[in-house]
Amino acid sequence: MAKPMADPWCRTHMSSQKKTISSFSSRSNMADENKDIPMDGEIEEQEYDAEKIRMLPGSSDDGTAASFQVLDEDHTLGNALRYMIMKNPEVEFCGYSIPHPSENKLNIRIQTYGNITALEALHQGLDNLSELCTHVEETFTEKVDAGNFATVEP
Repeated sequence: MAKPMADPWCRTHMSSQKKTISSFSSRSNMADENKDIPMDGEIEEQEYDAEKIRMLPGSSDDGTAASFQVLDEDHTLGNALRYMIMKNPEVEFCGYSIPHPSENKLNIRIQTYGNITALEALHQGLDNLSELCTHVEETFTEKVDAGNFATVEP
């Protein structure tokens, strides 16, 4: 089970996205074998914004290709999430775009080879990115607390 993140941005944005996707997948019209991916207890107990993410029209019938739209996000999340999803060997393609610079919308397209669904790949990418944020924060805090770093005199 992943540790909860201490960074407020990661905790607010990453957790709400994972929960929103979980709630969406229970309403989606995908095949019955595409059930919700279980989340850890800490995430399920929190509130989430059901309007944060939605599946766009044009997904494949078997769930291996889908596009998602995330509201109020930009290149910061888009590029990091695309990178984490593409590290999954089951993912054939992942790309993102910002439809228009004046709109805070992020579109992400995922295609898999067929062993997992695009929704599962998105869940795994969000989990991996969350774990990476936690690791970076813990490592940074550990080094700062240790005080073993050089200081520059003005």
